[in-house]
Amino acid sequence: MLSIDGRALSKEIKTEIREEVDRIRANNGNIPHLAAVIVGDNPASESYVKNKVKSSDEVGFESTVIKKDENISEEELIEIIHGLNNNSDVDGFIVQLPLPRHIDPDKITLAIDPAKDVDGFHPYNFGRMALGIDTYLPATPYGIVMMLDRYNISTEGKQVVVVGRSNIVGMPISIMLAKKGKVGNATVTITHSRTKNLEAQLKKADIIIAAIGRANYIKAEHIKEGAVVIDVGINRVQDESRKRGYRLVGDVDYEDIKPKASYATPVPGGVGPMTVTALLMNTLKASKNKSK
Repeated sequence: MLSIDGRALSKEIKTEIREEVDRIRANNGNIPHLAAVIVGDNPASESYVKNKVKSSDEVGFESTVIKKDENISEEELIEIIHGLNNNSDVDGFIVQLPLPRHIDPDKITLAIDPAKDVDGFHPYNFGRMALGIDTYLPATPYGIVMMLDRYNISTEGKQVVVVGRSNIVGMPISIMLAKKGKVGNATVTITHSRTKNLEAQLKKADIIIAAIGRANYIKAEHIKEGAVVIDVGINRVQDESRKRGYRLVGDVDYEDIKPKASYATPVPGGVGPMTVTALLMNTLKASKNKSK
C-alpha cells in the first residue's frame, strides 16, 4: 500500500503558492489577507486556527485572528462578520466551527459575503460548485481532489462510496467526484447512518471517502483488494502511553487495511494538512478576484 502523504503534498503546494505571492509582491500587487474568527476556548478550534495562521505566514499571506468569548451574542458575531465583509484589506475569512450552542451556524454562514467565503460553505458558492461554475470550493473536499489529482489516482468510471452526508464533506465531495473533469466522472454512492448493509456497499468501492466520526470503524474486511481509502475522520482515543493521554485516529483502521488497500491517507498527516492548503488556495483566488 502507498500512503498518501498530506503533509508532504501540502508543503509542495504551499511552496508553489509562496512563489506566486513573491511574484505578486515584486509587482506591487495585492498580498492575500486571510482572517479567522474564533469563538470560545475549544482547544481543537484554537489549534486549527493556529495552524491556519502559521500556514498563511509560510506562504507570505497577511493574517488576522479575531478571538471572542463564548458568551458573545449571535447579533454581535454577525456584526463582526459584516465588518469583515466591508473591510477592503481582508480578501477572505472563516468563522471557525463549532460555535456555541446559542449561535445558529446557518445564520453565520449566510451573513458571510460569498466573495470572501474561502471555506466554500455559503449556499451561493455551494450552488455554483454543484453546477460546475467556477467558485470557492469547500476546503476539505477541495483538498481531497488535489490529493487524487497530484497522486494521479484516476476516478473516471470508478465506483466511489462516500460514508457521511454532511454539507462540509460528504455532500460536496460526492458532487465534485461525479461531475465532469479530470478528477470526476465517477459513479458515486452516498452512505450514512440509515444505510442498510453498509459493508456490502463498501466492498464494491474502488474509492472510499470516510467521514463519519467513528474511530477505526472501517476495517480490511470491509474493503476490496486494491481500494483507495481517503480518511477524513479525526477521533480521539484513550492512550495512557501518550503524554496527553490520547492519540488521534481516523474513521479507518489504517494498520488493518494496509495489506489490502492500494492507497490510503493516514491520520494525522493525510487530509488535514490539505484542508488548510485548500483554504490558502481559495484565499489566493479571492485576492486575485478582487484585483480584476
